Amino acid sequence: MITARLACALALAAAMTTVHAADLRFRPGEGDFHWASFDALKAMRLEGERLTVFGPWTGPDQVIVESVLAYFAAATGADVRYTGSDSFEQQIRIDTEAGSAPNIAVFPQPGLLADLARQGRVAALTIDDARWVEAHYAAGESWVDLGSFVGPDGEKRLFGFFFKVDVKSLVWYVPENFEDAGYEVPATMEALKALTETIVADGGIPWCIGLGAGGATGWPATDWVEDILLRTEPPAIYDRWVSNRIPFDDPAVLAAIESFGWFARNDAHVAGGAEAVATTDFRDSPKGLFSAPPQCYLHKQASFIPSYFPRGTVIGQDVDFFYFPAFADRDLGKPVLGAGTAFAITRDSPAARAFVEFLKSPIAHEVWMAQKGFLTPHKGVNTALYGDPTLRKMGDILLSADTFRFDASDLMPGGIGAGAFWTGMVDYTGGKPAAAVAARIQRAWDALK
Repeated sequence: MITARLACALALAAAMTTVHAADLRFRPGEGDFHWASFDALKAMRLEGERLTVFGPWTGPDQVIVESVLAYFAAATGADVRYTGSDSFEQQIRIDTEAGSAPNIAVFPQPGLLADLARQGRVAALTIDDARWVEAHYAAGESWVDLGSFVGPDGEKRLFGFFFKVDVKSLVWYVPENFEDAGYEVPATMEALKALTETIVADGGIPWCIGLGAGGATGWPATDWVEDILLRTEPPAIYDRWVSNRIPFDDPAVLAAIESFGWFARNDAHVAGGAEAVATTDFRDSPKGLFSAPPQCYLHKQASFIPSYFPRGTVIGQDVDFFYFPAFADRDLGKPVLGAGTAFAITRDSPAARAFVEFLKSPIAHEVWMAQKGFLTPHKGVNTALYGDPTLRKMGDILLSADTFRFDASDLMPGGIGAGAFWTGMVDYTGGKPAAAVAARIQRAWDALK
């Protein structure tokens, strides 16, 4: 009898795709890629070695990732096989427990990688790898911290190499509306709050905010709180909050929640009034930017939100974005909130170690940059290769970051980050006091211990 686990594993094996070295999207030597970094990889001869890679990308995204892997195969001679699955999180647990893990696994969630590292199911990267990330990634220390976890021996080491990043610290606006009203893009949080008040004084409504998301209603507010906390407190406070070493009702966290409330709980500040924030679907909330006259002038949301803009909207012309700014009166640099995928070695081999060297090469980043859906903090790439100006501008935000932090709700236990935190923010926008909401979230966290 074939068990469900075995059936799933067999299905994934059947879906494995061989990456052909001849299928290079961009011909070596042509264009402004760092071809020297590609040539340097040829010193790692891996003929006869197989490298298996398992990740979350399927469909068109799988085609792109395979086009990147093809350069590793072409340079080294390795036999590279990729498998993508919508059930990555479940399957990688099964594979690592069964001893049938791929050489490289691509983790969308650091929490799962941390679990497997603690269980001894992931191979640690080297001290030199950690030093490389710190030196060559913008906010490099942040990326080392994000990829470092406690192993089975109780020691903290680098296990995850972040490659492909998403940015959340963005505010969207319509340039024509700003020009007509005489508004300028604010460079500081103080200026952003002043602009909010100016728009109200001019008879307009500054913000469109929506928290509705079906069973996930409330999550957009968590991004606001996380971004604000990074702008009001040192990153160490954020890290302690994420791991519950300070409680949810700590004064620093309460202040961040109430700072969000300054924007979202004032009827004059949000389209539809404060009561509409929790009931407006986040996918519909940016539509007010495009109405005539505008129903709002500003919308805070991550890099994916253009998928919900009116069809035909041209970013950079019809709509644009700016960095959610830091406070001028606080010496906290330019923090960026986001997410990303971490590559890890789940079955060690010479080819797996060589692949980590490939991830360090500019060519590995530039091949994906030149297509779509990719951002990198690698300081050595040619940013002119980004497939469109929007990605280039987001890439510049990443490269100017002093601190990068992963979405806190994704790092918290599911019952908190994808539960009590979401519902608590809905209650808060509905008028409940921040202290009461935060205390209830903390009680939920305590109940998990």
